[in-house]
Amino acid sequence: MLVVVNAVIGGGRNLAARLLDWPGPLAESRAVVVPRGADAGLADALAEAGVVRDARLFRLALLIERGGRLHAGEFAFPAHASLRQVIETLRHGKPVAHHVTIPEGLTSREIAALLARAPALAGDAPAPAEGSILPETYDYSWGTPRAALLQRAQAAMRAALAAAWAGRAPGLPLANPEQAVILASIVEHETARPAERPLVAAVFLNRLRQGMRLQADATVVYAASGGAGALDRKLSKADLALDDPYNTYRINGLPPGPIDSPGLAALQAVLHPAPSDALYFVADGRGGHAFARTLDEHNHNVAHWRAVDGP
Repeated sequence: MLVVVNAVIGGGRNLAARLLDWPGPLAESRAVVVPRGADAGLADALAEAGVVRDARLFRLALLIERGGRLHAGEFAFPAHASLRQVIETLRHGKPVAHHVTIPEGLTSREIAALLARAPALAGDAPAPAEGSILPETYDYSWGTPRAALLQRAQAAMRAALAAAWAGRAPGLPLANPEQAVILASIVEHETARPAERPLVAAVFLNRLRQGMRLQADATVVYAASGGAGALDRKLSKADLALDDPYNTYRINGLPPGPIDSPGLAALQAVLHPAPSDALYFVADGRGGHAFARTLDEHNHNVAHWRAVDGP
């Protein structure tokens, strides 16, 4: 190593440039986690990862190529990156961006499990409050605490909810933004068709106005599953009779809290429902629903679609 140092010092700029620009050992581009700490430890990590040929040569390159400080994190190095490119990446490059998508309609437990599996996140985080997360795709860098990502998702929900509530339609039978989230979480589970959300929301809002029970199956599933959000079986009559504050077949009005984290589209459907007098809906066997204003119409729809689907 001493011979190399003396040769570089004695050889002047040309030899130094050759050292800095000589192709490195990486056969193909790859992302490498660069630890925090002194340059010596960083050089050893780069050599161990195969980014540079020798830790001592990298330290020598730092003596030649003076400039800003080196950053820790996860960085993508191109194939055969030279020492100059490695240094430039560590000084000015952007860390590798990871992404995690939180889908609409997940329960608090499901979100916690999803984040626990997400790569490159660090630490533990408790399950968030139900309905406090805005379903979205979030970018993060290696080592981001799970708790910090959850806080971002909760802040996004607070901002989105405040804006949506401020622009809500007049005359809704909802006392506060929290009630909007509760109803949106039910709408999220009651239909998979985006175009139907405002209609489903209208049915539930009409029921609230008339003092009718919501009778939403999704709330019974939440109650019967203990908040897990799913059952491995069909709902039974015993489930519908369950004495639980989330069972909207037994309670009046809204349940005490959300049953999942609704997306912005479900929230907007609740705050801008379709102009409809419907009070009932039933699955039509084709992924959608048949809506009715009266119980007679609803019973007719039920009988029709049961005949179509079979017993």
